[in-house]
Amino acid sequence: MARKSLIQREKKRKNLEQKYHLIRRSSKEEISKVASLSDKWEIHGKLQSLPRNSAPTRLHRRCFLTGRPRANYRHFGLSGHILREMVHTCLLPGATRSSW
Repeated sequence: MARKSLIQREKKRKNLEQKYHLIRRSSKEEISKVASLSDKWEIHGKLQSLPRNSAPTRLHRRCFLTGRPRANYRHFGLSGHILREMVHTCLLPGATRSSW
């Protein structure tokens, strides 16, 4: 189980990313449309003034059940060992069991 503080920090980043998503997208569109370099720098300054944690690249996928940050499967939203446990207990239909 991941520490609660790290899970909460990730939730906060996700909320910030959703809050500033439209502002970021519109600023990036403006940069591509503007021809003047000074205007581009001005718009870039606005982007830099946004909170750092609102950038989508700072988000990290976590396991839905345990909050584990590594070895996540995007399709299931679960980490590898939780996925394997669920397959062995027959909670995921259609998945093939393997043991080694």
